[in-house]
Amino acid sequence: MELNGVPATIEQVKALALTNYGHFTSMLVDDGSVRGLSLHLQRLTRDCRTLFGAELDTERVREYVRYALQGLDQPVTVRVTIYDPEMGLGTIGEEAQPQVLVTTREASLAEPAPWRLRAASYRRELPAVKHVGLFGAMHQRRQAQREGYDDVLFLNPDGSISEMATSNVGFIRDGRVIWPRSEWLPGTTMALINQVLDEPISTEPLTLADLPSMDAAFATNAATGIRPVAAIDATEWPTEHKMLQQLRDVYLEIPAETV
Repeated sequence: MELNGVPATIEQVKALALTNYGHFTSMLVDDGSVRGLSLHLQRLTRDCRTLFGAELDTERVREYVRYALQGLDQPVTVRVTIYDPEMGLGTIGEEAQPQVLVTTREASLAEPAPWRLRAASYRRELPAVKHVGLFGAMHQRRQAQREGYDDVLFLNPDGSISEMATSNVGFIRDGRVIWPRSEWLPGTTMALINQVLDEPISTEPLTLADLPSMDAAFATNAATGIRPVAAIDATEWPTEHKMLQQLRDVYLEIPAETV
């Protein structure tokens, strides 16, 4: 765990726990490269402007990531968190000096196992920002897992489908990919798929009542790529649908960018 390329101290990271104001992106790094790296950096730049009103030096971010990768020869998930260690609850309105915290954890390139999801009414604060305020989403995930599910699917107050706790959700119907039409976090994996699909991007306002008309469902996340969804509540789908494999193949063929 390094802050601006130097091992971080407890004093420097306690603001994340006590003030909990900042944003991040997580990316799978394999052999020093990231699929969708430019999108991750764009997200960090955009969210830094939104939360701090400041410009982010993305070349500096890349430098710190490279430093954190030294000596690591296995795939890892790198999380880049942008926050101000000096920001406190009572000084939240002061001019910020965003800093770069880089953490790593082991990652697997194995094909992810299918998930079963529990639907719950919940909307993240500032859905378009990948912020560090994860309590609500993690509470919903915990409730789902306590009931025997793997993760949670969020529903807006009007019942429309939006996203998952830390993933986007997509569906397949009649050979086409359908995304929920809602306000959600624009995921990098989702964006990459949309860029390479040989068809117009399709979004629809979806509710639980639309699920039986879908042929398959999947989740997208930068750490795991494309994961089949076996069920949402009582609606179940085959996890070996041919388009799921096609989407995985297309995604894995996307060239990675060197950090």
